[in-house]
Amino acid sequence: MNPKLPYVLLVGAAVIIFILSCMLLSRGGRSPSCESQPSVVEKTGSISQSLVFADLTPEEMSQVVRYLQGHLGVPLVDASRAKPSDNCIASVDLQVPAKAEVLRFLDGGGARPPREALAVLYFGNQPDPNITEYVVGPLPTPAYHRDVTVQKYGGKVPYHRRPTLGSEYKQLEVFLETKALAAAPTFLQEVLEYDGTNVAFQTTVPHGFQSGDRVTWFVLFQNVSGFFVHPVGLEVLVDHSSLDVSQWAVSRVFYNGQYYRDMVQLESAYVQGRISVEKVRKAPWDGDFSSMKPRAPPAALFPVQFEPQGPRYSVRNNQVLFQGWSFAFGMSVSTGLRLFDVRHKGERVAYEIGVQEALSVYGSNCPGGMSTRYMDGSFGLGRYTSPLVRGVDCPYLATYVDTHSLSDSLRPKKRKASLCIFEQNLGSPLRRHYSNLQSLYYGGLVNSALVIRSIATVGNYDYVWDFIFYQNGAIEGKVQATGYPSSSFLHGDGLRYGNRLWEHTLGTIHTHFVNYKVDLDVGGVKNSLVAHDMAFEMTRAPWSPEQQIERPRLTKKVLDTEEQAAFRLQSRMPRYTYFAANSKNKWGHQRGYRIQITSFAGDHIPEASSMERAISWARYQLAVTRRKEEEPTSTSIYNQNDPWTPTVAFADFINNETITNEDLVAWITAGFLHIPHSEDIPNTVTVGNSVGFLLRPYNYYDLDPSIYSHDGVFFTSEQDFTACEINPLACLPKTASCLPNFPPFTYDGFQNM
Repeated sequence: MNPKLPYVLLVGAAVIIFILSCMLLSRGGRSPSCESQPSVVEKTGSISQSLVFADLTPEEMSQVVRYLQGHLGVPLVDASRAKPSDNCIASVDLQVPAKAEVLRFLDGGGARPPREALAVLYFGNQPDPNITEYVVGPLPTPAYHRDVTVQKYGGKVPYHRRPTLGSEYKQLEVFLETKALAAAPTFLQEVLEYDGTNVAFQTTVPHGFQSGDRVTWFVLFQNVSGFFVHPVGLEVLVDHSSLDVSQWAVSRVFYNGQYYRDMVQLESAYVQGRISVEKVRKAPWDGDFSSMKPRAPPAALFPVQFEPQGPRYSVRNNQVLFQGWSFAFGMSVSTGLRLFDVRHKGERVAYEIGVQEALSVYGSNCPGGMSTRYMDGSFGLGRYTSPLVRGVDCPYLATYVDTHSLSDSLRPKKRKASLCIFEQNLGSPLRRHYSNLQSLYYGGLVNSALVIRSIATVGNYDYVWDFIFYQNGAIEGKVQATGYPSSSFLHGDGLRYGNRLWEHTLGTIHTHFVNYKVDLDVGGVKNSLVAHDMAFEMTRAPWSPEQQIERPRLTKKVLDTEEQAAFRLQSRMPRYTYFAANSKNKWGHQRGYRIQITSFAGDHIPEASSMERAISWARYQLAVTRRKEEEPTSTSIYNQNDPWTPTVAFADFINNETITNEDLVAWITAGFLHIPHSEDIPNTVTVGNSVGFLLRPYNYYDLDPSIYSHDGVFFTSEQDFTACEINPLACLPKTASCLPNFPPFTYDGFQNM
């Protein structure tokens, strides 16, 4: 045997192994990265036009602040450290131009409206303290300001109506810690083990029982993670109506079912053994049962959506384009996410869609809980928009947008990734049919929709705000509620007002009501409101007269006045209520958009209540009124602290004006009842806690516009449905085999707190 033969065989084997390895690596190696394809975008007008609705830039906000500091002739203190007796800038936001001016610019080739800001100022350092609103412009270089307070509200806004600044809450906390609690050292040490840091305070609103009051119950909790469900049984009523902080005083104290004149009396009663003490077990820093830390280790990753050929939508400045849709978006300090100039197939269907208010009314047998009526717009649904966590709050590969605001400070604040935009495959068909009669075929369309989302965290609650755009021309507005339930200390007959969630925790019963403004422009600005429904009629069968048939028939009614178009919460509303255009479709029907509401709301509050007018928008599941520049919102940020003399009362909008062939606005209210239960621990889930509305084309088109979608699938029994040119899904293994480019996970939610 040739001695070189083993070496030759070894070399040959090595070469074969190398070749096979290369082949395996080439087949089983890493897939190529996904590459974006040129997107098909219909012409929808100039992108720069959408900037007429754009939020103020940080530079513009700063310019407004500098202008006001130099032109009002009074000292302005930074709101972040202002006392009630100071003058300060509470907020600066976009002043949206009048609709007529904007439409002349967008549609008529008119001049761009001047860019202006709306500044809210608190004047506490004046003989007549008041709240004043100024329009400042033109931006970016302000040269004028005008007081619009009287024009908007019919008079000056009293100072006691001002939303509470963060600085005032800090001053109240200092008062509670250094003055109020200091008066009962023995009680606090022995009952609460108080060390100056282990107690958290939660405010309640409104502040009192009548106009002019500024008296607030503060509920005490253990200062741990998820403190909202750790009440200790102590609540303190503070009178902070004086602009002089040194004059603030405790008006009443509540502990474990008993009321006391002040903390001194509570201390005396405790020392003398005249108090029924219910000592709460001290919770660890993570909150124990209220901790949101997962109780299970990580396992297989949840499903993740990606776009194999890149996003099919575009975001430029404040405009979004998607599958025939276009709209501008913005973020109001008080009302949060809002949309303008919403168009489908190039035609405007809505001028403005946005949230107006979020209301919660609580019940309890503790004073703080039973007196709470939160109107979250006063706190600021936009101000408290939170940074979004990639992959949980929104899909990982969504487009994330930073927003800016100026409130409670002289400097603009940047909120990183506080708004997200994404296309979502909803995992179900938008429409489909499988034919097994006569001809054999399948036709369907995946329900893929565009979502724009923000999440506001106002105290204990998190509100997930969505606007969703479907390929059939429908728009959905939806809110999902999550976060922590608010709670009271469980004592006495507490179970009349909720469920027991833990040893001393009563999950207090409460309602949620959300109000939207929807300014539809269907086929033009002028619309009418029409109601279609069904009624049964009795008739004899023509072919068998002795037999009776109950057949449904269509009922039609034009709702001529605002009274006819105001549907109370518990009233029966026509099931097809729509904005009708002055034009008709191919089949002779008035083109329209239908309003469909998803709500489980009960009564908002008895109308005999002294504060009901402040939330009178909640009387109606739907109210349609004439659009007026002097009625821009259904409520006011000043209603929270003086609901007894509301600055804006929505009930006054409805005054029997005709609404036929007019510019109309729909005010939509949706809500639900929440009775906290054990599954709300550690906190509330979104499932089942979602309400909202749909805007759906009703004879607006000649046929369903989604038939023109590129996503449609159709094949017959005689076709090769495995061929890509017949069925694009057959190409999925090839077109979707790329690897998405996942950016590194980042989060800025804990910066600059």
